[in-house]
Amino acid sequence: MSRIGKHPVTIPSGVDVQIAEKDITVKGSKGVLSMTFVDDVVVTREEDKLWVKPRTKATRSRQMWGMQRTLLSNLVEGVSEGFTKKLDVVGVGYRAAVQGNILKLNLGFSHDIDFPIPEGIEIKCPTQTSIEISGADKQRVGQVAAVIRSYRKPEPYKGKGVKYAGEFIFRKEGKKK
Repeated sequence: MSRIGKHPVTIPSGVDVQIAEKDITVKGSKGVLSMTFVDDVVVTREEDKLWVKPRTKATRSRQMWGMQRTLLSNLVEGVSEGFTKKLDVVGVGYRAAVQGNILKLNLGFSHDIDFPIPEGIEIKCPTQTSIEISGADKQRVGQVAAVIRSYRKPEPYKGKGVKYAGEFIFRKEGKKK
C-alpha cells in the first residue's frame, strides 16, 4: 500500500478544482494549472478533499498511485502558495541583476550571460549575490534554477559558482608544496 497515496489532498479556500474524467484543472490566486492523470488511477472529490486511488490491484496501478497523488498535491500547493528556489552567487566579481525581463549574470566569463525569464516564472535579486526564483509550477521553477546553476556550477576548491542556498559544497585540498 502506498504510504503517500492513501492520504487525501486538502483543497484550501480560494482554490477551484474541476475534474473531467482524466483531466484536472486547478485555479487559485497564483494562476491556473492542469494535468492529465494516467489510466491506472481514479481521482474523486469529497467536499474539500481529493482522493487518488488505484483503478485495479495491478502492479502498475499501485506504482502510479503515490506519484499521481504527489503531482496533484503540487498543483494545489502551487496555485495557492507557489514554490520558491533560492540561489547564491559565490565568487569575486560574480553578480546577478534583473533588468526588465532578462536576468543578467556576470560569472567570470569574458561576456555577461543574458537569461530570458520564462513566462509564469518570477525572478528577483534582493542582493547582487542572491537570486530568488518563484512560480506556481514546481517543475518549471526547479528547471529554471537548474539551468541558471548550470552556467557556472560550484567548483570544489574555492566554492566559486552558482549554488542552491543551503547547499553544501564538498571542498578539496589544493596542491601541497
